Amino acid sequence: MTKDELKEKAHSLPLQPGVYIMMDRSGEVIYVGKSRALKNRVSQYFNNLASHNSKTRAMVSQIDHFDYILADSEFEALVLENSLIKRHKPKYNILLKDDKGYPYIRLTVKDAYPRFSLAGRVAQDGARYFGPYGSRGSSYEIIKTVSAALRLPTCKKQFPRDIGKERPCLNHHIGSCDGWCRGEPNQEEYQLRIQQAIRLLEGKFSQVEQELEAEMQQAAEELRFENAAELRDRLRAIQLLGTKQKVVAGARADTDVVGYYRGDAKCGFVVLHFLEGELAERETQLLATPMEEDDGEILSALLNQTYGERGNLPKAIYLPLEPVARESMEQWFSENGGHRVELLLPKRGEKVRLVEMACKNARDEVERATTKEEHQNKLLELFGNLLGLEDTPRRFESYDISNTGSADIVASMVVFQDGKPLKQAYRRFRLRDMDGPDDYASLDQVLTRRFQRYLDGDEKFAPLPDVILMDGGLGQVHVAVQVMERMNLSVPVFGMVKDDRHRTRALVAPDGREIGIQQNQSIFALVGRVQEEVHRFAITYHRESHAKSTVASSLETIPGVGEARRKALLKHFKTMKAIRAAGYEELCQVVPKPTALAVWQRFHPAEEVTEGETTKEE
Repeated sequence: MTKDELKEKAHSLPLQPGVYIMMDRSGEVIYVGKSRALKNRVSQYFNNLASHNSKTRAMVSQIDHFDYILADSEFEALVLENSLIKRHKPKYNILLKDDKGYPYIRLTVKDAYPRFSLAGRVAQDGARYFGPYGSRGSSYEIIKTVSAALRLPTCKKQFPRDIGKERPCLNHHIGSCDGWCRGEPNQEEYQLRIQQAIRLLEGKFSQVEQELEAEMQQAAEELRFENAAELRDRLRAIQLLGTKQKVVAGARADTDVVGYYRGDAKCGFVVLHFLEGELAERETQLLATPMEEDDGEILSALLNQTYGERGNLPKAIYLPLEPVARESMEQWFSENGGHRVELLLPKRGEKVRLVEMACKNARDEVERATTKEEHQNKLLELFGNLLGLEDTPRRFESYDISNTGSADIVASMVVFQDGKPLKQAYRRFRLRDMDGPDDYASLDQVLTRRFQRYLDGDEKFAPLPDVILMDGGLGQVHVAVQVMERMNLSVPVFGMVKDDRHRTRALVAPDGREIGIQQNQSIFALVGRVQEEVHRFAITYHRESHAKSTVASSLETIPGVGEARRKALLKHFKTMKAIRAAGYEELCQVVPKPTALAVWQRFHPAEEVTEGETTKEE
């Protein structure tokens, strides 16, 4: 379908809840979304493409056709969207997990010596499954902790096949395994430990503790003190496991606190799981900044994927901001969890502090994982989106005029490449044939000279910039646009507008539209750096030029000193201070004697000179 046909189809959609499915030319699903009003949402993709971010524009450019499914409610649309995302895994949707999904702990209960492992999903294979858990790392930690508490093997040996074949490994010598490869303790004891492990994973800590305490007391009564000491150590390990690692029981936390941070290049999503008021586990997800432009939409998608597939859910989930379709998500999560699940936005108290802590964790994860290059690339992409440019701008040029009255009118051109000053590309201009200060005429001359040099093939003035940022308002922008049109060039132009306190306020487009930049501190800082740099470079050049012209004017007013002799004097003595301090004979080495006398007398008006000496007048 053509873009016009897609737009026409979008406008014909009903104003009803549903799911839309975007497909490319090959029929592959590239994006799935939901809406309470399909017509409004889908039409946005094909209207005013310049207002979208680059990822959305890329997605829209690949759409060949789309389909939709009507739903009776926003809740049904939410559930259907999640199911379709799970099935198709579209490239432009938020996808938190890999194909393995949330991991489970698998126990081969039918084996003579059951062993623990991880599984991506529950299978009908006769094994016991516990979970799901938030990450593979936490699942490994659960297996390690339970095995160490009960001194079960974690090596790769298979029993009973490998019993008695090799000496016990290091785990036995450090006391984390009872050395089952020796053939003792026996299989009956192994099965007893496994049953205790099962009860621990089911959360029955007190039952296991009572069993171990009874065994310990019996061993002590029978004077088996070494055995009693081993049981005591196991009991302590179980008690520690119960108080500090309750999350291994498989029961989810009773309260979750969600943190969210949207960086330039990545998003961070952190869930703090609390059980009986204590932090039990932290779950972290990092992903490239999604296509969705609204934080509420991003958070909604993250919550759907995090909790939509879980059977065990907390009673309360505290959030940093309002997600899209909050009520529908509460209904969905409550049905999955078998109890009421509330999505809450705390306003005060301890819960606010916990949400802030979770958000700080999310931000720290994003900043740690985001490289400077990724940050800069995303910043430039956001800047291009803000300006409505089709491509990400990487090369900026900026111009400023500096003068003192009608004299020493100069201009500066600075270049930023990938957000950094490219000083070898800076250029300076001395204005020609100017009757007096006229910023607009000066800009016209400078821009014409600069781009004519480019058209003439001068490599020092190549390539063209991706965008021009004029130091000034709408008048300066119009001058630059006129030069571009006159020279048949196409370079976007914007002005950097300042407020009454000479601080950057906004950007102005050629049509007079002001673009606010203060909402994004990174873009605001970038524009501020460009403006400060072009102003600094212009002022520096003006001061240098003015100083040289002052020297020229002070020397060339002396009889017999013209441009050639001024240059000769400066070349020999380097500075005006050295010329003033020079003696008559030293000056004679550079210029004729009459000129040398005139120069010396200019700087020594109270003295007279004779051949070979100077005498002070009385």
